[in-house]
Amino acid sequence: MVNYRGFSSHSKNSSIYFRRYSSPSSITYYIVILFALSIFIFTFYSKDVLEDEDRKPPSITSGEKNPKIEQLRDDVLWEAPFSHGLRPCVKPSSRYKATQGWDHYMTVRSNGGLNQMRAGIADMVAVAHIMNATLVIPQLDKRSFWQDTSIFSDIFDEVHFIMTLQTDVRIVKELPKELESAPRARKHFSSWSGVSYYEEMAHLWKDYQVIHVAKSDSRLANNDLPFDIQRLRCRALYHALRFSPAIENLGKKLVERLRSRAERYIALHLRYEKDMLSFTGCTHGLTEAEAEELRVMRHNTNHWKIKNINATEQRIGGLCPLTPKEVGIFLQALGYPPSTLIYIAAGEIYGGSVHLSELTSRFPNIVYKEALASKGELQAFSHHASQSAALDYIISIESDVFIPSHSGNMARAVEGHRRFLGHRKTITPDRKGLVAIYDMLESGVLKEGSSSLSHLVMKLHRSRQGAPRKREGAPSGIKGRGRFRLEEPFYQNPFPECMCGSNIQDDEDT
Repeated sequence: MVNYRGFSSHSKNSSIYFRRYSSPSSITYYIVILFALSIFIFTFYSKDVLEDEDRKPPSITSGEKNPKIEQLRDDVLWEAPFSHGLRPCVKPSSRYKATQGWDHYMTVRSNGGLNQMRAGIADMVAVAHIMNATLVIPQLDKRSFWQDTSIFSDIFDEVHFIMTLQTDVRIVKELPKELESAPRARKHFSSWSGVSYYEEMAHLWKDYQVIHVAKSDSRLANNDLPFDIQRLRCRALYHALRFSPAIENLGKKLVERLRSRAERYIALHLRYEKDMLSFTGCTHGLTEAEAEELRVMRHNTNHWKIKNINATEQRIGGLCPLTPKEVGIFLQALGYPPSTLIYIAAGEIYGGSVHLSELTSRFPNIVYKEALASKGELQAFSHHASQSAALDYIISIESDVFIPSHSGNMARAVEGHRRFLGHRKTITPDRKGLVAIYDMLESGVLKEGSSSLSHLVMKLHRSRQGAPRKREGAPSGIKGRGRFRLEEPFYQNPFPECMCGSNIQDDEDT
């Protein structure tokens, strides 16, 4: 199985994923604090359910076969959160004007995996509009972790992309021949920049007809951009960047085959792959040999800047992906039955069946795309990581529930798209909060399958199921440009700019 989730922008976002190595005394301090926090959480949240572990009240977590309770259980498990009548609306305002950049051209080299490139391309559409440029169909990343040779039209419907945005930005498949050898301004635009920055960059047109953008990811700010620019980003990402017909058709077939197996299914982005564990330094539950293998990989990967990582601090800080065992316990505590159909949207799980068995022993009805499609159907996608990732993306978008085991480009992209489509149910695990709960399980304070465990997990995630909310800014006290990387990404939550309430008239055909 192709492992397609790597990292290409680690140096920029590294603070999100790990902490540096600390001394043994600091580790002891963290463990003591964690233990105290565990006891506090346990006492505060579960005092009303600890009196009798063996007595199971008639609640949604009990095993009673009462029809009303069963219906309530299904409602809680599968129903999308209340959307308050919000719907997608991305039409431009009456003040919006399309670009006329007939003689200014912008070429782009996209970087990263599928979802990093998709977000970057959508941003470049907006940048081309701001700078009054004609956008040349972007080149895709062929040199990074994924080693995917796909071109734009292999993954996206190129004609649809051009036609959908024709009233926003002029887009051409290639530079005019007379400009192929013309001098180019080669730019690394600053990350998270606003409109004024790009208006200033427009001075380059005085000396050049072509600007080449070397990296496309995170080039636009998440917030404080004009309303019409934000909506253009949504039109580009959610309407124009449609996958190629081959990908769309197979993706729909796989969704239909999942539906034939069960009425509803969970798409689980199980980010327990070798590159993720190595990069983040997360080794909880692994053998010493496995931890050493990951350490060696990290030290041998030149573009991963930080080499010495404290695995204990990583886990306590909630910076590690959930393990297959932790995911299984999490789903059980939420109330999902063992028969639940779960689609694994991921690459090769580290440790293979040895680690995956800790999930399948609790939820045996687990499938990959390889079990849904024939070898012939998947042949065209083999050795093309981004095309394979696109299939996972479609299946995840169409799932009844989406659950990511770690935050990352795909997790954020799918969450944002599901919000845009009507706030479909997306359960985002509170990894930091779950650490204390899992440690209570390991110490014997809690029992797996108990009502007290379910109570704690469900209470912790009551407000983490994809309900409408405004984008979150950086934590208070963070100043300077460093705050931008800590903001919630625009494409993770395009509300409020790309969503309308039922009392707002905006005839949008999505």
